[in-house]
Amino acid sequence: MDAFYASVELLRYPDLKGQPVVIGGGRRHQPTVGPDGRRHYARLREYVGRGVVTTSTYEARALGVHSAMGVMKSAQLAPDAILLPIDFDEYRRYSRLFKAAVRELAPQVEDRGVDEIYIELTDVPGALDDGGRAVGLRLKEAVRAATGLTCSIGITPNKLLSKICSDLDKPDGLTLVGFDDIPARIWPLAAKKINGIGPKAAARLADLGVETIGQLAAADPALLLQHFGKSFGAWMHDAAHGRDDRPVVTWSEPKSISRETTFERDLHAVRDRAELGAIFTQLCEELAGDLSRKGYATKTVGIKLRFDDFKSVTRDVTLPTHVMAAADLRRAAGACLKRVDLTRRLRLLGVRAGSLSSLEELVAPRPPEPELEAPAGAGVRAEEPMPLFAGLTSRG
Repeated sequence: MDAFYASVELLRYPDLKGQPVVIGGGRRHQPTVGPDGRRHYARLREYVGRGVVTTSTYEARALGVHSAMGVMKSAQLAPDAILLPIDFDEYRRYSRLFKAAVRELAPQVEDRGVDEIYIELTDVPGALDDGGRAVGLRLKEAVRAATGLTCSIGITPNKLLSKICSDLDKPDGLTLVGFDDIPARIWPLAAKKINGIGPKAAARLADLGVETIGQLAAADPALLLQHFGKSFGAWMHDAAHGRDDRPVVTWSEPKSISRETTFERDLHAVRDRAELGAIFTQLCEELAGDLSRKGYATKTVGIKLRFDDFKSVTRDVTLPTHVMAAADLRRAAGACLKRVDLTRRLRLLGVRAGSLSSLEELVAPRPPEPELEAPAGAGVRAEEPMPLFAGLTSRG
C-alpha cells in the first residue's frame, strides 16, 4: 500500500491532500474544530517529545522526512508540516479490507504485515497470458474500490523480485519484470534494494567495491563466501541474479504477540506509579484483545523495559496453564515486573504473550497425522508453467 497510514488519514481529512503530513503524534495532536467550523491541525514545529515518524506523505518525504526519523528532527526539516496522531485500529481495519479484496481475485496470499502481502498468481485464470498485467490492474482496482486507496504491485517470477519491483514505480505503480529484464531493471539498483541486505552488509559490500546489484551479480562467488560466510555469501550471489525458490506461505502460527509503548516523558516507578499502572493495565487489555481476536491463549507472559539510559531488559514467566484474560496477563506481567530494579526512570514498557496455542487446539487437540510414503516420480513436472508472483508493499 502507498504511504499506508498517511493515505488512510487523508481519507479522513481530505483537505490535507497535496500537503506534507507526518503520522507520529499522540492523542494531544488530534485535530480540533474551531468556532468558525474550520479544522485546525498541529504542526511539526509545535512538537515536544521523543516520538518517531511512523510514515509521511510523499510531499513530506520530498522535504526529507521519512519513517523511523525522530519527530523533533523532522520538525527541523519541515516545521510547517501537519502532524497527526497514530490510529492503529483504523489502519488495521483498512488492512483487513484491502486483503479481503485481493483474496477475492487471488486467494493464495502471504500476509507480511499490516500493509504488505505476497500473492501467488500462477493459477489465476489468464494471469500468464500477458505476464500478469491484466490481473495486476484488476487487483489495483479491487483495492481502490474496497478502500479508496492506491497500492503498488510488482509482478515477477518470484518473491524476491516482486518485493524489489513493488517499490520501483511508487505511488500507484504496476511493474512487470521477467528474468530477461533483470540486467536493465534490477542490476542498476543499489545492492541494499535486495530485501535481506541491510545497512551493515551494504557497507561491507561497498568496502569491496560492490555498490549495485549488477556489481554483486558480477562479483566472484568465492569473494562473497570469504567475506560473508558460505550461506549468506551464496544467497547474495543467487539474489543478485534474481534466483529465489521460496513459495508463498498462506498460513503460519505466530510465535508471539506483543504490545508496547514509548512514553512522551520518562516515568518513574514510584513518583509516576498511578500513570504507569494505568498504561500497564491498558497494554494487558490490548494484548488480551489481540489474543481473543486471533484465537490464541498464552502460557508464557513477558515484559520489556527500556530505561532513560537506553538499556533494555526483559523478563518472562511460564504459567502452569494457558491464559488469555487481561487480568491473568496483568498478574503474570506484574510478577515479572517485581524481578526488575526500577530505580531508573522508564522510557518504554511492553507486554508479550509467547508459547501460543490456538483455542481450537486446546479444546480438541488433533491426533498426529500418519507419515505417508511419497509415490514414485513425485515432484514438479518439467512442463509446469513458470510461477508468477506479485508483491504489494508500502516501502518507499
